Amino acid sequence: MTDQNTETEARKPGWLARLKQGLARTSAKLGGGIIGLFTKRKLDEATLEELEELLIQADLGVKTSAKLTANLARERFEKEVTSEEVRQAFADDIAEILTPVALPLTLDPANRPHVVLVVGVNGTGKTTTIGKLAKQFRDQGKKVMLAAGDTFRAAAVEQLKIWGERTGAPVIAGPENCDAASLAFDALKQAKAEGADVLLIDTAGRLHNKAALMDELKKVIRVITKLEPSAPHSTVLVLDATTGQNAHAQVETFREMVNVTGLVMTKLDGTARGGVVVALADVFGLPVHAVGVGEGADDLRPFDANSFARNLMGLE
Repeated sequence: MTDQNTETEARKPGWLARLKQGLARTSAKLGGGIIGLFTKRKLDEATLEELEELLIQADLGVKTSAKLTANLARERFEKEVTSEEVRQAFADDIAEILTPVALPLTLDPANRPHVVLVVGVNGTGKTTTIGKLAKQFRDQGKKVMLAAGDTFRAAAVEQLKIWGERTGAPVIAGPENCDAASLAFDALKQAKAEGADVLLIDTAGRLHNKAALMDELKKVIRVITKLEPSAPHSTVLVLDATTGQNAHAQVETFREMVNVTGLVMTKLDGTARGGVVVALADVFGLPVHAVGVGEGADDLRPFDANSFARNLMGLE
């Protein structure tokens, strides 16, 4: 097969392969653990406890793990089961949890520009996520503008400018350490004047337990609402999958502070904690707009509940 033919192949199989590879560490731990537990044996109390522990170790959380094993017990308790049957049952239940939250980030045509505020703690991949979202919207023919609101890190501004050049999206930036709220205001003003479809606003990474930094984020929102009362139209929290259960505290705090409307989960390719996506969906019910399994522009994709559930369990 030529390189050209490879490039023109439908994207979906390539993405599914990357998803499978990205979740390999989680599925090896989880699916491999289930296989190790079963050859063909009865599903008794001891086995259920071991299964629940496996799910918890993969960061599905205590509540969700208990729910999944309870569902399995209701159907199969004291019956002989195989590892394949157990993994399939879990995958079906996980897909059921994930399906309601598998919602891509869509633009409201009534809001032009649709303002997307991207938030999160340090190092989650916010700037890269913005660049990838910009590419996706540009591929849809949308006019995209970017605001370099992480004014404390020159590297973040430069990184966003590179994404802007790649995607043909203008980047609004100011001097280092300038007021992020003022920059966001100016960017929105320019986006409105130029008829942009979407404005993606980067923000400085901030620890969710630092009140002063969170107040600064609220100031950004207060200032842009003076120009557009309904903005931001989406507030996307970017989470790093490698943080596991710590992601829960981040969701709780950011949601209280800035009314998070959706999640993006990055770095699933670098962790055995991919189950945290399921736990977050079960506990918070917030839309999961996309998951990332690599650094490439096409490695951030809309979240597919069924594919994720099956790959999590190591099913083909």
